[in-house]
Amino acid sequence: MDAIELNIFASRLSAVCAEMGAVLQRTAFSPNIRDRLDFSCAVFDAGGELCAQAAHIPVHLGSMAYAMRDIVAAIEWQDGDMVMVNDPFLGGTHLPDITLIAPLFYQGKLQAFVANRAHHADIGAETPGSMPLSRHLDEEGLVIPPTHLVVDDVIDQAVLTSIFSVIRSGETGRGDFAAQVSANRNGLLRLGAQVSEMGVESFHVALADLNNYAERLARSTLDAIPDGEYRFTDVMDDDGLGHDDVPIQVSLQIKHHQVRVDFTGTAPQVEGNINCPLSVAAAAVFYVFRCLMPSQTPACAGSFRPITLYAPAGCLLNARRPAAVAAGNVETSTRVVDVVMGALAQAIPGRIPAASQGSMNNLAMGHASKADGWDYYETMGGGMGAGSRCNGLSAVQTHMTNTLNTPIEVLESIYPVRITRYAVREGSGGAGQYRGGDGLIREFGFLQPATITLLTERRRHAPWGLAGGEAGMSGRNLLNGVPLPGKVSLGVKAGDTLTIETPGGGGWGAVKDAE
Repeated sequence: MDAIELNIFASRLSAVCAEMGAVLQRTAFSPNIRDRLDFSCAVFDAGGELCAQAAHIPVHLGSMAYAMRDIVAAIEWQDGDMVMVNDPFLGGTHLPDITLIAPLFYQGKLQAFVANRAHHADIGAETPGSMPLSRHLDEEGLVIPPTHLVVDDVIDQAVLTSIFSVIRSGETGRGDFAAQVSANRNGLLRLGAQVSEMGVESFHVALADLNNYAERLARSTLDAIPDGEYRFTDVMDDDGLGHDDVPIQVSLQIKHHQVRVDFTGTAPQVEGNINCPLSVAAAAVFYVFRCLMPSQTPACAGSFRPITLYAPAGCLLNARRPAAVAAGNVETSTRVVDVVMGALAQAIPGRIPAASQGSMNNLAMGHASKADGWDYYETMGGGMGAGSRCNGLSAVQTHMTNTLNTPIEVLESIYPVRITRYAVREGSGGAGQYRGGDGLIREFGFLQPATITLLTERRRHAPWGLAGGEAGMSGRNLLNGVPLPGKVSLGVKAGDTLTIETPGGGGWGAVKDAE
């Protein structure tokens, strides 16, 4: 294909993913999917290689790209099927993220797949919001191995019934599953039309051209990084169960327009739930290098070909079943970004920003009752690290997440909670020639008793600055003004107030250079 044809082809594939996302958002029932946009959509080829994705959640898409081949190879696919899975050790992230995969058949042969992944606030954990302080995968909720949800284009109601015998979300949850099915059906319709219009052979030739083009751009990006070995170490605050300062260590070995990312030296898996499967670590690595590539680089498997990844089996980033992983997806993935960027800052210092807030500031809460129970989950923005040319942004989601906040009006109209304060945390960004972005303050007033769980990071170790810039402020969690640990689960009563102060981003450059 010539350059113009290839660009049009790539844009059409991306448009399939974007339209799937629009369908999912507008037909979902829960605030998590409808308002926070905690979902992702992608297209894969018949072998499970990533072809296109929308600009959704990096940790979702990178982990799917890493593990999809093994998932699709293990199933005997039929036209009209859709298979769901949330098992973190089979290409998932953590249990609340349920992936729905649908094959595209054309002229009787398997041609491609569409898939979407969406976060369900209730997946059957004992604590509301299904983000518990867990020690074991089974404590985090219902583990779904690859299971047919749709057969011959009909939803298997018996499968749904078995799921909702465990989880509490009722009609809201059923509506979200129906939205995921609808999104995939829309994707199959649009992708099928593209295959029909182009012809099967031309479609697959175009996919090969697209991946080869992406690989060339990826290798040219690595060519701009001096050959060598670059190391960096950072730590997780704790695992919530008494293990503090858990190290993550990386070595980047760059040579001949390729890179080996080696996490030897990282801590062994821990008792708490900050462990993650290798697919989540891969998502963070892919994200960092994708940020360095030109904006026109196709979001397909070719862009990852020059990157190889190693983490010792049984370490924090390649945990063995049945390790607890609920926070690994959201918190540990952000620290992987920090360590990879920290290593790259030694090689290409002018292109790498200071550390961003380093946490998704996870809050899960609700009331565990089949009769009148409710589950809610959200992540919160913070400060973005400053770069060599600009200040960091304030009060935004950074790196591995790309969700919105839940609008106050939506939150207060559905749940027995009031937002009593929502503001930028002025002065929390690190000082420097360019200042790190500020975090935010979000304050929840409870109208009824509830159980809350916090999974947060950068409460003990601040986001670091670069090139002489100062660190951003650490985050704080408070209940009625009394400090809470970074990871905690407890009950609250009507009238209590929970305050989350998120970290600021690190500064870049010495303060004197700003004068």
